[in-house]
Amino acid sequence: MARKAVAGVLLVVPFTVYLAVPTYAKDGPHLTGFPFFYWWQLLWVVLTAVCIGSAHLLTRKRGAAK
Repeated sequence: MARKAVAGVLLVVPFTVYLAVPTYAKDGPHLTGFPFFYWWQLLWVVLTAVCIGSAHLLTRKRGAAK
């Protein structure tokens, strides 16, 4: 049951970050010429994939066909 709760949190975190636009809707700081707004969203695309993959690993059945 704890694994499902952790998986649920991993799935909710990216949505809350994406919906908190006023916290990252700014120009600086720049990273290799990209404004904060763009590199922050790109970072969260990767982190979202990590969160979803982790949630999948936590909830998959043991011994299932691979």
